[in-house]
Amino acid sequence: MEVIQMQRTWVEYTKSLFREGILDNQFTQLQLLQDESNPDFVVEVASLFFEDSERLLTDLTRALDEQVVDFKRVDAHVHQLKGSSSSIGAQRVKNACVAFRNFCEEQNAEACQKCLLQVKQEYYLVKTKLEALIRLEQQIVAAGGSIPMEELSF
Repeated sequence: MEVIQMQRTWVEYTKSLFREGILDNQFTQLQLLQDESNPDFVVEVASLFFEDSERLLTDLTRALDEQVVDFKRVDAHVHQLKGSSSSIGAQRVKNACVAFRNFCEEQNAEACQKCLLQVKQEYYLVKTKLEALIRLEQQIVAAGGSIPMEELSF
């Protein structure tokens, strides 16, 4: 695929992530921090987000599988995940965490289990989409092109 076509694909794909509410403007802010001096900034931030999220989802699964659920601990994990999601712009993950925290306050184990499934679903969706976006960016750069940030007008 030629560079111009890859750039068009990147713009449309990125716009779709915002239209679907998968990403919000915080992600754009991260992209704007990336430059020649730190060309892998977004990849590094995304990788940290993926690592932290995987760990937190594992911790949440274990905590909710306990005979007696420690809702304060569950809430602390959800709070961390909400913060990580918010800082990278993973809007739907963040929103699912907000609902999850409400059920932690109510100490509703069944609703927390449902929320955990929703959070996992939203997380794996954003992970898949971000990985695809990053691969496309890497292909554009490898082909000698640049990421057309200026074409993202919302």
